[in-house]
Amino acid sequence: MSDLKKIKDEFILKLKNKSNLSEINQIKSDLFGKNGLISLQFKKIGTIADSERKKFAADLNGIKNELQDLISLKIIEIENADINEKLEKEKIDITLPERAFVRGRIHPVSQTIDEISSIFSEIGFSVEEGPDVENEYNNFTALNTPDNHPARDMHDTFYLDEKKQKLLRTHTSPVQIRTMLKDKPPFKIIAPGRTYRSDSDQTHSPMFHQVEGLHIDKNINMGHLKGCLNYFIKEFFEVEKIKMRFRPSHFPFTEPSAEVDIGYEIKDGKIVIGEGDKWLEILGCGMVHPNVLKNVKVDPVKFQGYAFGIGIDRLAMLKYGINDLRAFFDCDYRWLNHFGFDPLDVPTNYRGLSR
Repeated sequence: MSDLKKIKDEFILKLKNKSNLSEINQIKSDLFGKNGLISLQFKKIGTIADSERKKFAADLNGIKNELQDLISLKIIEIENADINEKLEKEKIDITLPERAFVRGRIHPVSQTIDEISSIFSEIGFSVEEGPDVENEYNNFTALNTPDNHPARDMHDTFYLDEKKQKLLRTHTSPVQIRTMLKDKPPFKIIAPGRTYRSDSDQTHSPMFHQVEGLHIDKNINMGHLKGCLNYFIKEFFEVEKIKMRFRPSHFPFTEPSAEVDIGYEIKDGKIVIGEGDKWLEILGCGMVHPNVLKNVKVDPVKFQGYAFGIGIDRLAMLKYGINDLRAFFDCDYRWLNHFGFDPLDVPTNYRGLSR
């Protein structure tokens, strides 16, 4: 028993003098490890005489339990001390003067999307959304895009699987497919959102923003399309007159198809939209192809309609004098502070979009 008492007294003293967890864990190992002092004492039990063995085992178990309890209490004590020390160091001094409040700014792309939505809502368009990850059918096939069309090539499209069934949508046109599949005509929607193509330079980005417009009803024609776009462009650029022309073009999902140019002139080094002898392409449009209507179970004999696609980033660049598309995605707070908008200044038609 004297050896056991000696071990106990020695390690109780050690526990009192240790102040960190690594030292306590070392004591725990010295006592209860494979070759620890207490472990070795248990191995001796078989060599002790029968008359003394029961008392020795009881005393050894008592000392083992006592030391384990002391070690556990010491660990809790050290952990609590560490927590209290951290709390003391990290305490906030509420007497310090407050930091200057800095209000965030709305990104020009977000502002432009709000402006576009506000304009089209005035003439009865609702906003629809769809997923960025799209299937091949909605993105290409349902939109009458041939299997050998260049847009389907991997150097233009980000595919997400080897079978080319999943991809990052290349335009927001799949939203019109989803909308027409889940409902019945008439349809009058816009679909703003992110789109993805394998392209990058001063005026192109692998991820950019586009708004799709769609109006399907009975007796819709190109005159309705021209009137809609004329209204939108004047409202968006906040001008009273707009010079606009339609050039014949080709898109798989519209027939006839057109590119739309607007007139502009350069004054004091800035682009002035509206009048002038220069032309600027801003969007593509056309009458929805009958095959697209058939693919979504809409009768092309009873219903016709138009669709258009507009690059939101490019509109923002034109309106707010931003000359490099890549700056939109640089996350530079100084740039955003200069070109951004007050978060409380929500664009509305009746008081002006950007004023």
